[in-house]
Amino acid sequence: MTALLTRSSAGGVGRAPQPLQPPNDREAALLGRPMPGDRVRALIVTVVLTAIGALVRLQNLGVPTDNGTPVFDEKHYVPQAWQMLRNGGYEDNYGYELVVHPPLAKQLIAVGEWLFGYDGWGWRFSAAVAGALIVLVTVRVARRLTRSTLLGGVAGVLVIADGVLHLQSRMGMLDIFIALFVLAAFACLLADRDQVRARLAQAVREGWIDSSPYGPKLGFRWWRFGTGVLLGLATAVKWSGAYWVIAFGLLCLAFDIAARRTAGVRRPWVGALRQDLLPVAWAIGVVSVLVYLGSWWAWFASETATDRNYVEIENVGGGFGFVPDALRSLALYTTNVLDFHSNLATPDGDPHPWESKPWTWPMGLRPMLYYYESGDGVTGCGESECVSATMLIGTPAMWWLALPVLAWGLWRAVFRGDWRYGAVLVGYLAGLLPWFANLDRQMYFFYATPLAPFLVLGLVLALGQILGSSRVGAERRGTGLLVLALYVGLVVANFVWLWPILNGDAITYDRWQAELWLPSWR
Repeated sequence: MTALLTRSSAGGVGRAPQPLQPPNDREAALLGRPMPGDRVRALIVTVVLTAIGALVRLQNLGVPTDNGTPVFDEKHYVPQAWQMLRNGGYEDNYGYELVVHPPLAKQLIAVGEWLFGYDGWGWRFSAAVAGALIVLVTVRVARRLTRSTLLGGVAGVLVIADGVLHLQSRMGMLDIFIALFVLAAFACLLADRDQVRARLAQAVREGWIDSSPYGPKLGFRWWRFGTGVLLGLATAVKWSGAYWVIAFGLLCLAFDIAARRTAGVRRPWVGALRQDLLPVAWAIGVVSVLVYLGSWWAWFASETATDRNYVEIENVGGGFGFVPDALRSLALYTTNVLDFHSNLATPDGDPHPWESKPWTWPMGLRPMLYYYESGDGVTGCGESECVSATMLIGTPAMWWLALPVLAWGLWRAVFRGDWRYGAVLVGYLAGLLPWFANLDRQMYFFYATPLAPFLVLGLVLALGQILGSSRVGAERRGTGLLVLALYVGLVVANFVWLWPILNGDAITYDRWQAELWLPSWR
């Protein structure tokens, strides 16, 4: 067997092949299972599923509207994006004075309006593109987590068939963009983990892993840098992106500690603190802040943007006179907006009809009605009375399994040391737990949009265990494949059933009632 393990020497042509040494235990533990070798097939799967996702998101994108105007919270962001398009990237409407989020997502919405005009297609196009890209990234992340192109494809199908991601991809709102950037940051973090372990495996193989009790320095890590950039973009969509800056920074450090320990570094914890803590703080913390500040480029360059000259107008003093007025104005503007958000409390006895609290989000127990019309203005259902509605509903075949998936993932991470579940839990809980800190403020189910890709990843990890590895017997593998196929079919069928109320199609009143499965959906 050893004779078969050969490799060409560095001299190349004319020299005899030399033995390829099998990896030692530490090197093998660092490298883990290799990525599957079917790169062409994986690329085809990714492209096909992304194209299907794009087609599903883009079909009839301009419907519905409110007599040609935006619906639900589109009414805030769509005109702000249009104003940005007119002004060159910033908002200045002091009369409107509802500029309550950073500019990036509204600038992206403005790109669609520039391409297609001020209509449904224009203000929803960028969101649809973001939704299609989420399909692409999810396929690649799931493949990396499971080392299976099949399970990567399954993840793509589940993302396409999720009601939350589908409808948010068809709305001129902000949340689909933060979902994309957070998921892409997670993908970079996983790639960085694999790269770090490959570098440490090389150090083990070449015998210089023990040159220091703290382990080697690992050089510049472009994937980690990319994580910081993408998290800065997420924060430039909504300030809630900062939750993932903290969570992924800690996760990156945990990955480094585990890698050094697996490599046999004598002092892995101290080594990670000495060698990795400051680079993590820079690459994920500082870089994300710089990218966030960069997203305000048009605001800084203007003279008339909302609160651009706040310090001068309000004659603000204080002990920070050495800070440029523009930065102080942005800080005070941000503080005012955060204060507005944190004090946007639910009035006693008069809650918003579709408000929900975070404990209802994992199972989607309180969806949101974005649009509803009935009567003479709606036709095409085959009866005299028709209904056209769009409702934000997570596909129950997936969302109703959220709590079991979270419990299973926690058990696997804690008692079986399965880092994959732990990483997915970090991504999911970073978008859920912070909302419990201020339960008095108004909250809505669409805040849970970034949770959806991580729910899919958790489901796929569990489905991978049901499927079983390729080394199990044919009967066991066949049974697992049958269960997997039946579940995916159930999810797709559930999505097809919800299709009319995810797209605003005309349906009968009885069908509308049949779509509302729970009392809390009404």
